[in-house]
Amino acid sequence: MFSIYCKELSSFFSTLTGYLAGAVFLVVVGLLMWVFPSQWNVLSTGVASAGTLFVLAPWVFLFLVPAVTMRLFSDELREGTLPLLLSRPLSLWDIVLGKFCAAVTLCVLTLLPTVIYLASLSWLSSSPDAIDWGATITSYLGLLLLAAVYSAIGLFTSSLTSNALVAFLLAALIAVAAYVGFEGIALLPSLQGVEYLVVNLGIAEHYKSIQRGVIDTRDVVYFVAFIALALAAARARLAKLRA
Repeated sequence: MFSIYCKELSSFFSTLTGYLAGAVFLVVVGLLMWVFPSQWNVLSTGVASAGTLFVLAPWVFLFLVPAVTMRLFSDELREGTLPLLLSRPLSLWDIVLGKFCAAVTLCVLTLLPTVIYLASLSWLSSSPDAIDWGATITSYLGLLLLAAVYSAIGLFTSSLTSNALVAFLLAALIAVAAYVGFEGIALLPSLQGVEYLVVNLGIAEHYKSIQRGVIDTRDVVYFVAFIALALAAARARLAKLRA
């Protein structure tokens, strides 16, 4: 697994993928927080809150993570090198987990520079307690779990096709549907009385719960189960390709 992890992580930075991912994330979030006039602009609203970062980041990750993961298997399918990879003395889980961990590591590296935004917010605030550091830390944990879910989804869709663009579109579509789709479904009149249960099937509800500053084991179990399901689907796809 470690050899696959190192290979994928180095490939992110031997090309522009890793650098572009970090730059795009920081620029998009930075423009929305500091430049473009909107409800999230810190300077326009006069509210120095770290919550803005954790509201915007999931939406950027919805499209950024699928863009990062879309080539994990699709390129090897297109180039015909996947059979060679599958013939190596590695288990299918070694391959899946190695690629998955590399994608998650890139997401973590992308998030690290955002401490600059937190430092700026702390400096702009007139109160030293303006930033709830407990909630901020748990929000980072929520973002990490969210990025892991998106990475697992992207890994699975990349194993379905040799076309990286198709893999990206599939991953983005599934991620958007899983993040906010259930909130829309819960609005259906026929679901009155059970809308809370429907909303809880979506990612957003569990992410928002963690963002409040309290780690509920039910939320963690939800994310871990979602990740495990997507990775198991990717492994099953590889098993079918190897058969």
